[in-house]
Amino acid sequence: MANAIRVRFCPSPTGNPHVGLVRTALFNWAFARHHGGTMVFRIEDTDAARDSEESYRQLLDSMRWLGLDWDEGPETGGPHAPYRQSQRMDLYKDVADKLLKGGYAYHCYCTTEELDLRREAARAAGKPSGYDGHCRDLTAEQIAAYEAEGRGAIVRFRMPDQPITFRDLVRGELTFTPDNVPDYGIVRANGAPLYTLVNPVDDALMEITHVLRGEDLLSSTPRQIALYKALIELGVAKAIPEFGHLPYVMGEGNKKLSKRDPQASLNLYRERGFLPEGLLNYLSLLGWSFSADQDVFTIPEMIEKFDITDVNANPARFDLKKAESINADHIRMLDVKAFTAACEPWLRAPHAPWAPEDFDQAAWEAIAPHAQTRLTVLSDITQNVDFLFLPAPVEDEASWQKAMKGDPVALLTTARAKLETADWTSPESLKNAVLAAGEEHGLKLGKAQAPVRVAVTGRTVGLPLFESLEILGKERTLTRIEAALAKLAAA
Repeated sequence: MANAIRVRFCPSPTGNPHVGLVRTALFNWAFARHHGGTMVFRIEDTDAARDSEESYRQLLDSMRWLGLDWDEGPETGGPHAPYRQSQRMDLYKDVADKLLKGGYAYHCYCTTEELDLRREAARAAGKPSGYDGHCRDLTAEQIAAYEAEGRGAIVRFRMPDQPITFRDLVRGELTFTPDNVPDYGIVRANGAPLYTLVNPVDDALMEITHVLRGEDLLSSTPRQIALYKALIELGVAKAIPEFGHLPYVMGEGNKKLSKRDPQASLNLYRERGFLPEGLLNYLSLLGWSFSADQDVFTIPEMIEKFDITDVNANPARFDLKKAESINADHIRMLDVKAFTAACEPWLRAPHAPWAPEDFDQAAWEAIAPHAQTRLTVLSDITQNVDFLFLPAPVEDEASWQKAMKGDPVALLTTARAKLETADWTSPESLKNAVLAAGEEHGLKLGKAQAPVRVAVTGRTVGLPLFESLEILGKERTLTRIEAALAKLAAA
């Protein structure tokens, strides 16, 4: 049974991938991996006006960055190739012809204006405003008359006149009455197949056993179930897949997160330096939980425990702060070698503000373990270590004003003298030197080290100060304190 499970992820290549799409991909992937099943990656690119090759490439690149591999699909191949709908048009035409010939579908000649008028009349009468079946049983004479007028015709699927009931893997048993599921279009008048046809036909031909998708597609499920039954009778499909509809992801203002919301863009998280494991860990919590008392886990741990029936049907709210917190935990879970490698893109142009020749690999490797405990996202590394590689610390006026209070000249002068004689192979010795300087001026360590930190690093907040001073070195540290004293004297 487990090996027979086949799921699919079938995005359209329109715009940048968004986190809701990633959550859907993740749940399908985890379900397949948990059961030892097959993950099919399929591209729904029949909308030539909106689809783009750039978006297609971004989808593939995003899936690979996330580590969500696929068993069948683009650039991998498989027994049901091709896996781009734009390359499967002959298959859809063949199925549409079979549906027409078998009486499961019919040509509809209604114009948009006629449909609108009848919908308005139905609403005014308090009746359902879906398609009213006007062309369902046209006579040959009526068809000939419409065609003589030069009318185009779409193809509509003929829905059964009885309720459709199915068990949703997330929501339980659901029933849709015929009034709420009218006949629907499957082929445009120009012959182009619609999503309502190509999606279930591909699922049928690719022998998909479980369809896990967003709640926004729930209303299309009864239509697809009816179509599946027709496809089974025509010998095109073998069985109706099981359906599971994932909860909405809500954004700001408790509104459904959409592609237009800035926080929805996957690229945003890549650019900020989220780890794939951290982002996937958080997205898995949007509708599912590992356990009542554990939010942070590895992807292999998720695979081991994931069950689609454990997904909560209630909407899930996207919480950026929690996503960042979980990502920070995953950064700390890396070994130091993996952490230093993961940070590399943010230590080079265009992210790094220092000249390439000023980058010191040994200094970076020395500071990395201290930086790893402080980062929320990898891009934070740049400003945390820039004091090591810039000729002079950054000028942050707010930090300067905050730290240089009281008598900073006296404090820095004393601190410089004590650091001059300290043991520069021992952060503890450097700490004691600043502590002693503070005591001479009636300051505790926190107040004493603030002017030193800003003089040396440019900022009031940063990595552990005394380890940073040791790595920066005696000469550069003392030179920067002297530069700060000169600035204070000139003020």
